[in-house]
Amino acid sequence: MGVIHFAPAGSTWGERTMALWNRLREELDRAGRVAQSAIDEGRLRLDLLRARQSADRFAQRLGYAVYRAKQAGTDLSAEEFTAHSSNIASAEAEVSRLQTLANEASQKRKASGPPKPAADDSTPTPGSPSSDQPSANQP
Repeated sequence: MGVIHFAPAGSTWGERTMALWNRLREELDRAGRVAQSAIDEGRLRLDLLRARQSADRFAQRLGYAVYRAKQAGTDLSAEEFTAHSSNIASAEAEVSRLQTLANEASQKRKASGPPKPAADDSTPTPGSPSSDQPSANQP
């Protein structure tokens, strides 16, 4: 009986094993980068939601202040109006900043497209001699 060889001619078992481990490491690194990007985008979306809620609370406080002033038969003081307005303006600026960052992250994710399947050199293609006929190396 002869020796059965599973590695292509010219390559050693160690070379094939190292190539496999290197490829696995590269794919895991890529998957890690994709996962980290998704986490970062999710974190941005949560920050955006919180900033919108903050802006809504500031607007609600202004509304309540105006309502209480009208109930008391007076107008809202200029200082109080300025304070509420500046709070709303800064909250809206933060919402705008976070919205821009979230849009950029979304566009970056869409531009990268779906993950590309790894090319597998060991899988025979339909119609190739190795897939239609048994190999001499197989028991």
